[in-house]
Amino acid sequence: MMKKRTWTDLCKAGSVASWITAGTGLFLFMGWPFFRFITYAGRKKDEKENSNKKKWLSLKQTEVNHPRHKFAEEYDAVKNWCKAQPMEDWYIKSRDGLKLHAYFYRASNERRFVILSHGYRGTSFGSIAHIAESLHNEGCSLLFIDQRCCGKSEGKYITFGAKEQYDLTDWIKRLEKVNKDRKPVYLYGQSMGASTVLLSSGQGLPREVRGLIADSGFHSMKYQLSDMASRLFHFHWIPLMLFRVDLFCRIFAGFAMKDTDTSGALRRNECPVLFFHGTADTYVGPENSRINYRLCRAEKELVMIEGARHLCCSYEAPELYMEKIKEFFRKNDH
Repeated sequence: MMKKRTWTDLCKAGSVASWITAGTGLFLFMGWPFFRFITYAGRKKDEKENSNKKKWLSLKQTEVNHPRHKFAEEYDAVKNWCKAQPMEDWYIKSRDGLKLHAYFYRASNERRFVILSHGYRGTSFGSIAHIAESLHNEGCSLLFIDQRCCGKSEGKYITFGAKEQYDLTDWIKRLEKVNKDRKPVYLYGQSMGASTVLLSSGQGLPREVRGLIADSGFHSMKYQLSDMASRLFHFHWIPLMLFRVDLFCRIFAGFAMKDTDTSGALRRNECPVLFFHGTADTYVGPENSRINYRLCRAEKELVMIEGARHLCCSYEAPELYMEKIKEFFRKNDH
């Protein structure tokens, strides 16, 4: 005969359930600040008011791994050059309804098109534009895209290439409207923009896309966050932290961390790839490009720039960098 449960028993059971619920909530909450910090990029109502306030967290590694740390003069000169050119504003609608923006600058001696895909929280005329003038002089018409959440593009969450890869292929389709002669198209990305380029290669790119240039790209969001969490933040129990971040990515940002892994795309890719990475990069470690290089089954080359920090390959060795790109064009234009 089943024993009748007393009020005390019910209270104890309720107490246990409450503790379990509270514990689960606390477990999940501990991943929220990190998720919010790395993915959220929505504009706040008081953005203007807060624009002059000091950021609550400043990473030294982020500062020393940016071209402004060592090449401020060159960095500003490139940005000013871009702003002085007569560029067209282009807009498209993303597959999830965001209004995305890009600048288009046509070359008078047009031989090919290059789509420039900037990095995490970057800008169209930031480090990605360092070789823009040289590319333009080589007969490249340039499309500087603003990644979602950046520049004039809408967006709330950065997805580390998971959704940006589809934005990129939509920009390729937009470019077809002005590429009537079906001239060669190249995809050039830095950091997260490089990973976006590599991810897009798994979608089956149009024949006009003759090559991919990936500078300082990461292998996956999981690999990158694991490295940063242990090395920069000294976090423990990283797998548990990543589990929580992945859960929030799925619920709020609409993607899974596995969607940012370049493995599958690079195994399917048939487009030649030119990889660049700096040996002194302590933000996205050089091992990322070595992994991507090993995974790539298409024609490929990996150029390691000695002493270059993150995003600084073209600044540290400008002549070698441009010669490698021009050689890449010569090989694949026809």
